Amino acid sequence: MGKLEYNSSRPPIDVEDELLAHLKILISTKLRRQESFMMTWPSGKKRPGRLSAWMHPSIPLVIEFDEEPPPQIDPVRMTHLMDRLNQRGELILDELD
Repeated sequence: MGKLEYNSSRPPIDVEDELLAHLKILISTKLRRQESFMMTWPSGKKRPGRLSAWMHPSIPLVIEFDEEPPPQIDPVRMTHLMDRLNQRGELILDELD
């Protein structure tokens, strides 16, 4: 279970390493292109609800993997995730497959 930390203002988001590897490519591609977007995820086990953040190239992002070597990237999954984000304009972490 890896961690994605955005803006250092909240606890990191726990994400399985395989999904995190795909998110790393997805998020970095969008931000490198100067394409901001909304990202939403569950608040966590301690309280119900959801959190959303505006992903922007100027805001610090840290991605931490728990395991070595990095997981394999599935090109079909990457295409699906990118298409989904481009259609919605929002990345909803708990709806990703």
